[in-house]
Amino acid sequence: MAWSIASRPGGPALIVALGITQIFGYGALYYAFSVLAPRITESLGWAPEWTYGGLAAGLLLGGAVAPLTGGLIDRYGTRMVMTIGSALAGLSLLALAEARGIVSYVLAMVALQAVTTAVFYDAAFAALTQARGSRARLAISQLTLIGGFASTLFWPLTTSLLAVLDWRGVYRLYGLSQLLVCVPLHFFFLPGRVKRPVVASAAHAPALEAEPEITYLTGDARRRAFLLLALAFSLQGFVVSAMSIHILALLHEFGVSAAVAVGIGAMIGPSQVAGRLVEMLFGRAVSPVTTAWVSGLLMPLGLLLLLVGGSLPVLAGLSVIAYGISMGLSSIVRGTVPLQLFGPVGFGAMMGKLSAPGLAIKAAAPLAAAVTLERAGVTAATLLFVVFSGVAAGALFLLARTRP
Repeated sequence: MAWSIASRPGGPALIVALGITQIFGYGALYYAFSVLAPRITESLGWAPEWTYGGLAAGLLLGGAVAPLTGGLIDRYGTRMVMTIGSALAGLSLLALAEARGIVSYVLAMVALQAVTTAVFYDAAFAALTQARGSRARLAISQLTLIGGFASTLFWPLTTSLLAVLDWRGVYRLYGLSQLLVCVPLHFFFLPGRVKRPVVASAAHAPALEAEPEITYLTGDARRRAFLLLALAFSLQGFVVSAMSIHILALLHEFGVSAAVAVGIGAMIGPSQVAGRLVEMLFGRAVSPVTTAWVSGLLMPLGLLLLLVGGSLPVLAGLSVIAYGISMGLSSIVRGTVPLQLFGPVGFGAMMGKLSAPGLAIKAAAPLAAAVTLERAGVTAATLLFVVFSGVAAGALFLLARTRP
C-alpha cells in the first residue's frame, strides 16, 4: 500500500523521478557538450565556430518550439510530452554520434535542442504544478536541489569517459541512458492529462496548512509582468548559456592555471545546491519575486568581482560561488515566480511563452561569447555579462516593486 501511494503518478516519488531525469537530461544534453566540443571540432576537422554554430542553430529552434511544447503539456499532460521528449532526446544523441559532416551535425543538433523544451526544467515545473497546483513551490525547490548535481556529476563523468571512449561513444552511451532511464521514469511517475484546472490535491500532495486566497495578475499588470520576466529570463539565459560553455576558458584568460580553473569551475554545482537548499529551508518566509531580484543581483556582483580580481584564485573562487548561488536560485525562480503571478492554470503554455525569447537569445550566447573573447578579449566579454545580468536584476527588482 505504501509503495502504491508513493509510486502513484504525481505522488511523493514524483520529485525523485524528475530529479534523476533532470540530472541525466541536463548532464547529457547540455553540460557534456562543453567537454566534448573540442573533440568534436578536432574529429570533424573544422573551425570551432562550426561546432558552436550547430549548437546555436539548435537552441534557436528550441526557442521557436517552446510555446508549442507548453501548449501540448497543458492539453495532453506532462507524462506523454516528457516521455516522448526523452525518447526523442535519446534518438537525437545517437544521431549526433553518427554525424560525419556539417549537414548531419547541424540536423542532429537542431533535433536535440528542439526536444530539450520537453524534458528540461520548464516541463518538469509544469509536471509539479499539474500534480501540486498552487502549492508546488516547495516541490520546485526540492527538484532543483537534486538537479543541481548535473554539472557536478557529468563534467567529471564525461572527462573520465573520454579516457576510454571517443566523443561518439560518449554520446551513444548518453543516448541509451535517455531511452533506458528517463523514458521509464517519465512514463510511470508523471501525471497524465489534466482534465480540469489544476489544484492542490490531498491524494497527490503532502498535507499543508491552509493558505490565504491568492489573487493572480490580470490585464495590463499581467502583460507588464510577463514582459519584465521574459526580459530578465532572456538576459540571464544568455549569461548562463555563455558561462556554462566558456567558464574554463574565461578563467584561463584571466591568468588562472588550467588545473585551478577546473577546480574553481567545479564549485558552480555545489554553490547552486547550497543556494537551493537555503531557499528550500527558509524560502517560504520570502516572496518569490523578492528571491528573484536578490538572487538576480548576485550574478552581476559576482561577475564584477571576477572582472576586478579574476587573476587571483581566491577572488575568482568567490566570484564563481556568487554566480553559482545566483544561477541555482534563478532556476527555482523560473518556476515559482510565474506560479505566484499567473497561477497554475495554463502553466505549461505560460512557461513556453516565457521560454521562447530566452531560448532564442541563448542560442547566440556561446558563439557570441567565443567571438567576443577572441576579438575583444576577456575584459570585454565579462563586462558584457555584467551588463546583461545587471539589466536582468533591474527588471526583477522593478517587478517586485510594482506588483500589487
